[in-house]
Parts: sequence; C-alpha cells; structure tokens
Amino acid sequence: MDFDLIVRGGTLPDGRVADIGIVGETIAAIEPKLDVTAGTAIDANGNLVSPPFVDPHFHMDATLSYGIPRINASGTLLEGISLWGELKPLLTHEAVRDRALAYCDWAVSMGLLAIRTHVDVCDDRLLAVEALLDVKKTIAPYIDLQLVAFPQDGFYRSPTARDNTIRALDMGVDIVGGIPHFERTMADGTRSVTELCEIAAERGLMVDLHCDETDDPLSRHIEQLAYETQRLGLQGKAAGSHLTSMHSMDNYYVSKLLPLIAEAGVSAIPNPLINIMLQGRHDTFPKRRGMTRVKEMQALGIRVGWGQDCVLDPWYSLGTADMLDVAFMGLHVAQMSSPADMGRCFDMVTNVNASIMGLDHLGLAVGKRASLVILDAGNPIEALRLRAERLCVIARGKVVAQRTKQDTRLTIPGRPGLVNRRHRTPHQAQ
Repeated sequence: MDFDLIVRGGTLPDGRVADIGIVGETIAAIEPKLDVTAGTAIDANGNLVSPPFVDPHFHMDATLSYGIPRINASGTLLEGISLWGELKPLLTHEAVRDRALAYCDWAVSMGLLAIRTHVDVCDDRLLAVEALLDVKKTIAPYIDLQLVAFPQDGFYRSPTARDNTIRALDMGVDIVGGIPHFERTMADGTRSVTELCEIAAERGLMVDLHCDETDDPLSRHIEQLAYETQRLGLQGKAAGSHLTSMHSMDNYYVSKLLPLIAEAGVSAIPNPLINIMLQGRHDTFPKRRGMTRVKEMQALGIRVGWGQDCVLDPWYSLGTADMLDVAFMGLHVAQMSSPADMGRCFDMVTNVNASIMGLDHLGLAVGKRASLVILDAGNPIEALRLRAERLCVIARGKVVAQRTKQDTRLTIPGRPGLVNRRHRTPHQAQ
C-alpha cells in the first residue's frame, strides 16, 4: 500500500529500528523496512521515535500569569491560592484564552499532544470555563484537551461551588474535580469526596481529585476516594492527584492504604516539580521532599503518572511545557535510578499518562492515531538525561513542529568539531 507519510529508520522505545507508515491520521504499518512510496518521507536517522508526551494534571486557566497582580513571596501553596483569588476578578475571557493558546504552542513544540487541565469553577462568571472550552475547540486538530471542573476554593467551603460545578459539567466540561483537604473540616472533605464521586457516577464521567496536597499525615481523603470508586463502580476512571500527605504517613497505615488503592483501580498523579517546591515549607531539618510513594505504589500495580501541574503561575515561577523535565525531576526525588526505573519514568509521561486519561488511541502501534515525536536521543533513558530536543512532532498524521539538530561547534585544536552530549553506556550497548 502507499502511505501519506513515512518516518524511516527511527529507533522505537523498545530498541527496534523501524519504518512507520501513516495513512491519514492513523499508523498503518510499523516494519523493519517499508519499500513503498509516500507523499512525504521523514528520515529519523536512528533517532528515538516516541509516542506523544501526555500531561494528566495542569492548570491552564492560570498558566503564564506569573507576576499578576504580584509574585508569591512565601512560595507556599496557601499563598498561591490566595494570590489566585486576587487574580480571578481581573481575568478576562480573552486573557485566559490567549495565555492558554500560547501555552499550547509551547506544548506542541515539545511534543506534548494531550493535556488534562483543571479549571476553577469558583468564579460565578465561569469565565475560565468558557475560555478553555473555546481553546479546546481551537486546538482539537493537534492536542487532546480534557477539562476538569475544579472547585478551587472548596466544594462546600465556597458558597456557590457546588452549583457552579454542576453548571460547568452541563456546559461540556469532561471530568469531575475536587479538593477535599481544603474544606473547613476533615468531615466536610470526606463528604465532598462522596458527593463528587456520586456526580461522576451518575453522569458516566471520570473523577480526578486533588487529594491530600498537604504535609499533614492525617489528611487521608485518598482512602475515601478508593472506597467510593469501589462502591460506585468507577474502577479505572478515578485518579488522586498529588497525594503528598503520604510522604508523612506511618508505614503501618500505608501498608493498609496502598492495597485499597490498587484494588479500587485508582490512578495516582504526583507532580514532582511543584510538589517538592510547595511542600515541606514548615520544616527546618529533616525536611520532607513533598513526593508521594511512587515506587511503592507501582510495586502494587497502581497506575502512576507524572504531571506538570503549573507553568509560570501563582504557584510556580518556572516551566517550559516539557514533560521530560517533569520525569527528570521525578526520577531524582523518587530515587528511580535503575535502568528499569528510568525507562519506566519515560513511559509514565507517554503511555501511562495516556492510559490514565483514557486516551486509548495514542501509542506506537498499528491502528493508533499517527501522533508521535522524533527526539535527538537514541533511547528513552538518553532522552531523559538530555531532556532531548524534539526534532519533529507529528499530530494526527501532519507535521506540526520541526527543529534542526542543535550540535555545539568546538574550536579546540585536536578535539572534535561538533559535540552533542549523546553517549551510549555499556548497559545500553548490550
């Protein structure tokens, strides 16, 4: 058969070298050699060809607003929430839309082609909801965008949050969100988990709750989320984001908790860049790192994916839409240093995150959507080490971003003229 596009000679994440044939928006063939014609041919030259990067946890309504109306002086989560409260009345539809679209341009350039964003519904105007619904339509040809109805100020704590959550879902928001640890009492937090899960079950929707984003080991709303997921048949459709209180819980309780999460099929989404920046702020030393128990959850078969969370907003002053940055920080903080663990970190920001979001159409396989990335690396671990350049990004069978290889030119007598920091370790050569 003929193809619309062929990517020739790419190294797949499992080490195979193959040609990828694309017809329309679909991967039609992956073979060692495709001796056929194509409308367009791209030579991968042995570089890594990856599924697209996927971010299951972001706040697009706030992105690129850093410094408006002021900077988070303490760097804490609570001041960030307070600062966001100051910014919300200043928001306009156009400003939210334009910042979100600018971020999506960054995302495409980094091969990030699927994003789940929480959108605050505690502004009675639901202005950000309307703006991001517009953005979702605009970027649909190249980015999968999921919206989460997120009552930032508390489902019960904010007087109109419950009604606004329902309104946002009626407007077309995809997923039910919440923040139980921010309610006025633990009991209210538990009650909010129950009602939010019931709303999701009644509407046939996924649920993704900010759970226990605190240093308090007694914040245990993830336990209630696991229970409600089982009770309401939401297995595989529920996620707990952050889960940072788990870094302070005693091991006996965790030995009970993790099997409950695994049995319920609840996914976990830690956000390493932001978690380690915001958590442990009340500590002197020893100082907690703000990371949930990633390897322990994976050992029990719990789906764990890395999330970006924030870029240049009231909570985080850095970020570039690079999921390799997220995985790179995550593997350090979680001490995932073995080759298997590092490879797993790359998989977390591609295939695992796609699975958490229910995006079964993504992946490097025949019949999947033809969205993929060519990186200046030879394998996933090297891509993480280098935070490798995206040489080419293909979305739905179309090239949407390209970059020339950026080697450094040396002018040192007796040394090579070009350096690019790629290096094949003895392990990788086996």
